[in-house]
Amino acid sequence: MLDNIDKLIIEELSKNSRITMKKLGERVHLTGQAAASRVLKLEESGIIEKYTVTINQAKLNCLIHAFITIRLNNPYHQSFLSFIKTQEHYILNTYKVSGDGCYILESRFPSNEVLDQFLVSLNEYANYNLSIVINKQN
Repeated sequence: MLDNIDKLIIEELSKNSRITMKKLGERVHLTGQAAASRVLKLEESGIIEKYTVTINQAKLNCLIHAFITIRLNNPYHQSFLSFIKTQEHYILNTYKVSGDGCYILESRFPSNEVLDQFLVSLNEYANYNLSIVINKQN
């Protein structure tokens, strides 16, 4: 069971996972060593699974942010999933979903031309519905 200190630690690490244990301890009113001990327990219990980096895709010239709903008629999805693995430089996340589609791909493309080439290739494996992100709401 998490206490308030654990929740504060998770909140601080969510903002900046590279924070020093000393600084983390200051923010949650513990010593650096006590904060490190708490973080280790959160990792060992599986509450903290990994640390990640958020990339600003627009600064990498990937200006087109799209969500692609995938519909597969074939119950065997392996060829589609194999194709998606070859496209990981465009695919940020792949979600298996229920509802109107089988998967949702969160993707980024540098241009409409590259997006179009991707969709032509994708159409060999699946039908899709494309949604382009206009603006991210915070």
